[in-house]
Amino acid sequence: MKLVSIVTVNFNQPAVTEALLKSLQEVNTYKAIEIIVVDNGSTENYVPAWKLKYPDVVFLRSDTNEGFAGGNNIGIRQAKGDYLFLINNDTEVTATLIEQLMVSLDNNQRIGIISPKIHYFDQPGMLQYAGYTHMNYYLARNHCIGQFEEDKGQYDDRTGKTGYAHGAAMMLRKDVIEKAGLMAENYFLYYEELDWCERVKKAGYEIHTNLQALIYHKESVSVGKRSALKEFFMNRNRILFIRKNTSAVTFFIFCCYFLLAVIPRNLLAYIKNGEYNFIPVFLKAITWHFFNKSDSSNLGYPIKR
Repeated sequence: MKLVSIVTVNFNQPAVTEALLKSLQEVNTYKAIEIIVVDNGSTENYVPAWKLKYPDVVFLRSDTNEGFAGGNNIGIRQAKGDYLFLINNDTEVTATLIEQLMVSLDNNQRIGIISPKIHYFDQPGMLQYAGYTHMNYYLARNHCIGQFEEDKGQYDDRTGKTGYAHGAAMMLRKDVIEKAGLMAENYFLYYEELDWCERVKKAGYEIHTNLQALIYHKESVSVGKRSALKEFFMNRNRILFIRKNTSAVTFFIFCCYFLLAVIPRNLLAYIKNGEYNFIPVFLKAITWHFFNKSDSSNLGYPIKR
């Protein structure tokens, strides 16, 4: 049996992470697994206690918060498996999830990354993800297929090639990472999996879904529904993604659209909703690009590390 390294990242959510570990140990039926938990600069160091409670799990501790990409990269570097399955700590698996994704990868060597169907954990039967449409690079917009719909199997025939994988659950072979590289850590939060998919495509692979495989996702456990942190990185990284993955001409057109449509719309929405504290955060997300290169490690936002 081929070894699957399951990598997940914890940040101040020990109970959520332990629920995932229970799911992997009790629900999952594929046993040739290596579970790697990266504690990503949590306020309290949970690793010593976890090592006693879960002796079969590999625990790694970063004393600083390295973000979604950085935390996962720590685990990837230590992974021994032929396959790597990156899953959010706020997910719970289904019995045959891992085996089904592995079969897809085994049967099609062109697949670079594959994601399963995702349901909302608190509303089983409601879709969060059944694939992504391709990106409109002029607008930096794409669509998550099926989101908020009742799952009646209406998208199951779409199993196969898709625009992007979903960061909550991504499986890939180790050789794909060797060719495409690790995730870009200067995104810190949001868009890093889309950027990674772009680099995997450039390395000659495709992005797929297997909609017979299912995982449950507890959306936004770590960040929350709305926050200044989320507002900053969603906007900064939207621009960063286009800067890094399109031509100068396309980026110029996108900037015109952002200036004429997105900035006025967002500012009016903040004022209408009384979210005045988001205005300087939004403007800071934009002006970051005037002073930083696209590969800059300067995050532009104060992160508790």
